[in-house]
Amino acid sequence: MTNSEQKRDGRADDEERRQPERRREKVRDYADEDQPMPGDPEGRLGDLDEALETQAYPTTTTELVETYGDYEVETQDGVKPLGEVLASTDDQTFASADDVRSRVLGLIHR
Repeated sequence: MTNSEQKRDGRADDEERRQPERRREKVRDYADEDQPMPGDPEGRLGDLDEALETQAYPTTTTELVETYGDYEVETQDGVKPLGEVLASTDDQTFASADDVRSRVLGLIHR
């Protein structure tokens, strides 16, 4: 066996020894990720869900916070008012209640 063949075989052996370590590392990474919230996503909006149906559209983030800012929604960190959930966003225009729901649900799953 030539010297280069020995080096190649040695690298292959090292790679095989590192594989279990990589698998453990991947599992560890997945365990650190936020887990999806259990239950019905629409139920997390509570009374806000029905109120959004009566809102005139298009509407903006600012209008939603002025009108529904005190409504509480279930987040991964506990129950928060809608105004707090939307505080980190720029003023957007929403065409429908579904648009608002999608945005709010996206924010509470971060």
